[in-house]
Amino acid sequence: MRILVFVQGSGGKRIFRNIKERSPAGWTVECIDLPAALPAIIDEPQKFITQDLPKADLILFLGESPQAPQLIPDAAVAAGAKAVIAPIDNSGFMPLGMKNQVQRRLAGLGVAAAFPKTFCTLTENSYGYRRSVESYDSELIAAFARYFGRPKLKIKIDPETNKIEAVEVERGAPCGSTHYAAAGLVGLSANEAVPKAALICHYYPCHASMQQEQIDKDMFDTLMHLSGYVINEAVEEAM
Repeated sequence: MRILVFVQGSGGKRIFRNIKERSPAGWTVECIDLPAALPAIIDEPQKFITQDLPKADLILFLGESPQAPQLIPDAAVAAGAKAVIAPIDNSGFMPLGMKNQVQRRLAGLGVAAAFPKTFCTLTENSYGYRRSVESYDSELIAAFARYFGRPKLKIKIDPETNKIEAVEVERGAPCGSTHYAAAGLVGLSANEAVPKAALICHYYPCHASMQQEQIDKDMFDTLMHLSGYVINEAVEEAM
């Protein structure tokens, strides 16, 4: 699979490096840097998205400004991509109205899309948390999500000491925090693995927003806390 990653800041760079390092054999992962400053309304996207982009099957769009998402459809066309993942780790960078607009434009182009909020909620058929879960239908996105997305772990516990002996990451968060947490959990008592897992991920550090917002109708919290709930649930399931 050919993956083209658009980045606009340090958070995107870290995700790109982790995916490139841990992607399976046969994948190619290339990076395109976007300008840090973009106009409020982008009338001429060709100034930023040229037609000589590397061809890609899947685009990861990791913008870090509210203007950047305007470029997503043009990026998909220029790269010949059939699917786009545009994670929302900060709602200020992808307001709901913009997300809906981009989603409609991509659908009109025949391009599948996923907007996981947060990136570490992505699975092979859905994204989001609790009642905000949305499904998608794309083998390309599902192929990516087999390796990167909602954490999936195997944990070995010493039955005599009740301590964690080993943690295997079957699927890790795209930013790399799951592997960091896995290393930090080894040697801890199983009784303290939750919420220690979330704390370790936050120390990574997690780059998700600390702005309070409505996650679903029953949950008002920050996206950083949501990422903590996700890793804690993965640890509970594994134990």
